[in-house]
Amino acid sequence: MTEVLLKVDNLKKYFPINAGVLGKKVGDVKAVDDVSFFVKKGETLGLVGESGCGKSTTGRMLMRLIEPTEGQVEFEGKVLTSLSSGEMRKVRKDVQMVFQDPYASLNPRHTVEKILEEPLIVHGIGNAQERKKMVREMLETVGLSSYHAKRYPHQFSGGQRQRIGIARALMTKPKLIIADEPVSALDVSIQSQVLNLLEDLQKEFGLTYLFIAHDLGVVRHISDRVGVMYLGRLVEITDAEKLYEKPLHPYTEALLAAVPIPDPTIKKERQLLTGDIPSPANPPLGCAFHTRCKSCMEICKTTRPELKEVEPGHYAACHLYT
Repeated sequence: MTEVLLKVDNLKKYFPINAGVLGKKVGDVKAVDDVSFFVKKGETLGLVGESGCGKSTTGRMLMRLIEPTEGQVEFEGKVLTSLSSGEMRKVRKDVQMVFQDPYASLNPRHTVEKILEEPLIVHGIGNAQERKKMVREMLETVGLSSYHAKRYPHQFSGGQRQRIGIARALMTKPKLIIADEPVSALDVSIQSQVLNLLEDLQKEFGLTYLFIAHDLGVVRHISDRVGVMYLGRLVEITDAEKLYEKPLHPYTEALLAAVPIPDPTIKKERQLLTGDIPSPANPPLGCAFHTRCKSCMEICKTTRPELKEVEPGHYAACHLYT
């Protein structure tokens, strides 16, 4: 059994809704509602779902960039949710993040050298000369040139900026990288280059990835296991190939049916979801997906299904399998 690096238990994030002149709390937006999963050392877990399902909020909570409302995050046996801000800063040496927008996440006033040097200074790694050498080596590692160190972020293309973002995440030699939609802002031709780079870096540095995305094709390419989120809840999780060949949850089936096949001769059955996406401020009782599900039963409207192991290593939260 491979060692579990990250373990998430019953993670929740509720954002308060305030209204009126006095700003009185009138409810909550349930961005993440009771999510549990684990990531094994050296693997890539993909987290997918449509916009607003809570996957990016989950990623940010793991880094404690957003404080969870409830639940526990465990990394290498340490409970991150109970650490002080000073202790958490030390842990961030081993847990780094690659953000979606490579331009917004890089300081436009700093040179690439200063951007990449900053994590080393924060964690007290090396002297000035050693840090400059490490920056140049890392630029070469991610497919850029050492002379790029003196340039500013605006002088690079989107793909190059994302390589800088990846280089910054790697500077402290982390064990886990949370990649929040790292290729969704890039041109399709550049996406494959960045994905291949991430795979090469994983082999070279023994990295573990939590890869957040909404593109199922991208997730299939890079992930060992895939978790599917809907309205703040995890509805299915299993090996990538198993999920694509035999999805169990009706929502996963609908997602996969929407993925285009680049072959005009193959006729694919379309699966249209009826009904509106419920609001996370007022999620429906029972199964969150029952308002749009073709297999909806009476129990789905009243009882929330638990995420259970339906087949070995294949978990689904659906009353069809209870």
